[in-house]
Amino acid sequence: MPPPTAANPSLDSAAAPLAHGRLTMLLLNVAHALDHLVLLIFATAVGAIAADFGVARWEDLMPYATGAFVLFGLGSVPAGRLGDHWGRRAMMLVFLFGIGASCLLAAITRNAWQLAGALTLVGAFASIYHPVGIPMLVQGATRPGAVIGVNGLAGNLGIAAAAVLTGLTVKYLGWRMAFVIPGLLSLAFGVLFALAVPRESAPPAKRAPRQSDLPRGELARVVLILTLTSTCGSLLFNFTTNGNGELMADRLRAITADPAAIGLLLGLVYVIASFAQLVVGRAIDRFPLKRLFLVIVLTQIPLFALAMHAQGWAFFALAIAFMAFVFGAIPFTDALIVRYVDDRMRSRVAGVRLAIAFGVSSLAVWLLGPLVKANGFSFLLGLMAAIAAVAAIGVTLLPRR
Repeated sequence: MPPPTAANPSLDSAAAPLAHGRLTMLLLNVAHALDHLVLLIFATAVGAIAADFGVARWEDLMPYATGAFVLFGLGSVPAGRLGDHWGRRAMMLVFLFGIGASCLLAAITRNAWQLAGALTLVGAFASIYHPVGIPMLVQGATRPGAVIGVNGLAGNLGIAAAAVLTGLTVKYLGWRMAFVIPGLLSLAFGVLFALAVPRESAPPAKRAPRQSDLPRGELARVVLILTLTSTCGSLLFNFTTNGNGELMADRLRAITADPAAIGLLLGLVYVIASFAQLVVGRAIDRFPLKRLFLVIVLTQIPLFALAMHAQGWAFFALAIAFMAFVFGAIPFTDALIVRYVDDRMRSRVAGVRLAIAFGVSSLAVWLLGPLVKANGFSFLLGLMAAIAAVAAIGVTLLPRR
């Protein structure tokens, strides 16, 4: 039996009784926005934090965030296993209350190493969402591409909110409040989630199978290629979302040096680019996945190359374009998992894939400051073009079907 597609949704439609109500879907999407927001507070506020801690250059402070992104990857394995065997609702509560408490802890730190520890804790709790929240969201979907697209839009709006909210908060209230406000919001959403989302009848691992397994060799090939392409995508995601604040400040220096204005412009980039996931999500349900994926990844290469030497508003326009295609590549990973993997073990498969992809891509956070300090942003943009080329080669190796 073939995997579920837009033309053959019957396999996942068997899961219709497990579909969620609108409020649960809304809360799961809001949780995705919070997940990305809390991970990028530091990158947006790093200049103010460096000044407060007496660090001469922001680049020297960036490696202290590495632990957050390492745990964001490695934590996906136990999170996925617990999601399948203990329950996804319970793990989402751990996620919401955990990131709320760890953000408040980050707000009271007094030096770089204390902040590094708090950020690592943020990353550990943030690792829960992708292997647990997304499989929970799509478990009853008959058109998973559209559902994933909306969820991706929500996550990227969280990135935009990190740029805007953190920029304004740093300017008017200080960088510590940039952690306090999302922390309190997360705790409040945790209470609402506990009250509004029904308990699961059984953990996913104990439910009956709902779709047939692919031949082991083909599944292994898909998972291997998927891991390669998602690792490249995660590297691009981390390089851009963690570096865009300072990159925008560098390339728009002739236009404005106000951190709040830079934050608003960066937020605008993310808001516009985020709608790419909505478009791509719908397209996944209608068009051949491999061809669509390849076009999006290939387009990243010239956009990064053109941005290498662009300045001012020309760079701003290119930033919108390359971020749209970076974000547009994200839904394919989750769509492939929905298409190839039964719901009983999606959290575990996603967890392993995320651990490798996010674990490797955490190097981007560690390398970002030293790379820019030694070579400049043009070198970084060229490196991202090369990473996109590797991802394109990987996509060509996916099965035709």
